[in-house]
Amino acid sequence: MNETHEKKISIVIIDDHQLFREGVKRILAMESDLEVVADGEDGSEAIELVKEHRPDVVLMDINMPQMNGVEATRELVQAFPHVKVLILSIHDDESYVTHVLKTGASGYLLKEMDAAALVEAVKVVASGGAYIHPKVTHNLIKEYRRLATEDDEYEESIGYREVEYRKPLHILTRRECEVLQLMTDGQSNRTIGESLFISEKTVKNHVSNILQKMSVNDRTQAVVEAIKKGYVIVR
Repeated sequence: MNETHEKKISIVIIDDHQLFREGVKRILAMESDLEVVADGEDGSEAIELVKEHRPDVVLMDINMPQMNGVEATRELVQAFPHVKVLILSIHDDESYVTHVLKTGASGYLLKEMDAAALVEAVKVVASGGAYIHPKVTHNLIKEYRRLATEDDEYEESIGYREVEYRKPLHILTRRECEVLQLMTDGQSNRTIGESLFISEKTVKNHVSNILQKMSVNDRTQAVVEAIKKGYVIVR
């Protein structure tokens, strides 16, 4: 009987703290479908390692000597468009996030996140999706809401009449509406499960259904669309 072996997701880790790199490698090594093929401590080294190993995902720190993560990401995305860059940072300020995403990064993670979230993020971006740490997503949403409010005030001043949107119960179940609201609050799958007293696996199923029904690709798009249409409350 012929056995089929799925291709592992190959990863390069770039961070100037060796202990942090080693910790991330140990976490990823526990997953049978993930493989760390190289690691380095600087943005310029990242480019050379990607050229040599052609990984699926690069885990990239922002603050590094010589060439920082933003500069390295910009060069990598231009030179190797198939490579997905996942930013690792201690900064949750939305200005950092928007700046990095403009360079072409596929995700933004905080170094305070747990092992399960790291693994999930790597797999999501490797499959073509985007992943932003829930805490960062919440900050982005608040900033988006602030800008949207300014736009609304301007439109009212020129006599614009706002379109009234229907609530999402015409496309989502009540439970999915609850999950969508908690996603907007910046909660992870684990904390959503704890809030609703359901398993994390069940939460993932609800999130998948929400993305499909709303015709979006990832959580961030779902939340932004939900805010635009008045489906959720930004708290």
